[in-house]
Amino acid sequence: MLPSSSPLPYSDGGHYSPKTSKKLELKTTYHSVKSQISGHQCTWLIVTVFLQFLIIYSLSRASPQTSQDAAQRQRLEAVAADLDDENCRFGRVFVYDLPPMFNQELLDNCHDLDPWSSRCNAVSNGGFGPPATGLEGVVPANLTPAWFWTDMYAAEVIYHERMKEYKCRTENQDKATAFYIPFYAGLAVGKYLWFNYTSKDRDYHAAAMLDWVQNQEPWQRSNGSDHFIMLGRLTWDFRRLNDDDTEWGTKFIYMPLMKNVLRLSVERSKWDALEFSVPYPTAFHPRSESDIRQWQSFILNRQRRSLFSFVGATRKKIRNDFRGVLMNYCKSETMTCRVVDCSETRCYDGAPAILEAFLDSDFCLQPKGDGFTRRSTFDCMLAGSIPLFFWRGSYEDQFEWHLPHDPTTYSAFIDQEAVRNDTAIIRRVLEKFSREDVDSMRETIAEFLPRVLYWRFGNHGAAADAFDVAMDSVLRKFRFQLRNKFHF
Repeated sequence: MLPSSSPLPYSDGGHYSPKTSKKLELKTTYHSVKSQISGHQCTWLIVTVFLQFLIIYSLSRASPQTSQDAAQRQRLEAVAADLDDENCRFGRVFVYDLPPMFNQELLDNCHDLDPWSSRCNAVSNGGFGPPATGLEGVVPANLTPAWFWTDMYAAEVIYHERMKEYKCRTENQDKATAFYIPFYAGLAVGKYLWFNYTSKDRDYHAAAMLDWVQNQEPWQRSNGSDHFIMLGRLTWDFRRLNDDDTEWGTKFIYMPLMKNVLRLSVERSKWDALEFSVPYPTAFHPRSESDIRQWQSFILNRQRRSLFSFVGATRKKIRNDFRGVLMNYCKSETMTCRVVDCSETRCYDGAPAILEAFLDSDFCLQPKGDGFTRRSTFDCMLAGSIPLFFWRGSYEDQFEWHLPHDPTTYSAFIDQEAVRNDTAIIRRVLEKFSREDVDSMRETIAEFLPRVLYWRFGNHGAAADAFDVAMDSVLRKFRFQLRNKFHF
């Protein structure tokens, strides 16, 4: 373009016309350039100018995002200033104060959470349930106050209670690395899973919660990408594929607003990169490091009389039920297998009969449960017994934050098809493990045991429990996410 001091072109009438002048200026410039370059060069010049136009256009369209990034950067500075605290080196968690209908009212109406019986015991004592009874002579007497009849699906309540006293909780949204949504999704949908309820009934609480949270400032800043939730039931209960009233579960996970939210669950889908499994709650909730050290010593020095055990009930309505195969085999192996038939014995929430069976055996048989994983696996390891799996999905891509990456260090595996063809393979395989092998695997279990238990109190010294491990992993993931975006 000509310098501003250059004379302006005029029209034939001697008066300045902006429209005519502009056309004449462009025409003159075009012929001047054309006279100095070849046709090929002219083509490349046009292409270059067009590309520059596209870049400028793209930047102009992206400009609204700049203010959002600036706000995120300001928040990041506040977060970074808080990372000097060694106790919270991965950041802090902000806990939403949800409307009571999404958590407290569910607890208040605990008698109405299940179509068959009250759930009030299950959600009592912060999710730990009622104090355990009948353990005299089974566990050391001074440890019995640390045992509760804890429900396998109580983790939603346990995590919320622990979060209330979490050392890395913040009430300042701008200092939070992560945002926790204390919605009891499993409790909310539980009563609607059976009988004549509709898909809308099953989705009601989840949809209402998302409608509330999407209007919160932290959510609007990130579209939920730094938010997480604890799901107390198996992931499959939240993955209904259509709105047919006969289909199982809620479609909570598939709701559009959930696409960026990280989920914790007692069983994850291995195809979901935003879902991570955490241990099922067991009956033992240590009060101190002393409790856990005493229990570790107890299971390591326990004299065991059975090679393996099986705890469960057959499912007669299921064709070729694998649990029935194991039950029949175990009852025929009276010298090597200890069996607890849950159709005859109370087996809920870590009952004494279950604990005694696992304490008395080197290995425990662990078929699939309602999903690939089972609460029984953690009851088994709690007693120092070594799980024998029959489906790889029971351990692969599950509990990766809490269990060793090499499953052979703490478990054994036989494919279920091999067992169907020859049940005696169970005894033959397990008898091949030497006493040194068994002791080594049990020592590994005792070593990682604190990481898979939910302790009674949050302040338990240097040891990290299942909740601490999960929170550190969530915060580390979100902090890494921030660093990648803002080069922090």
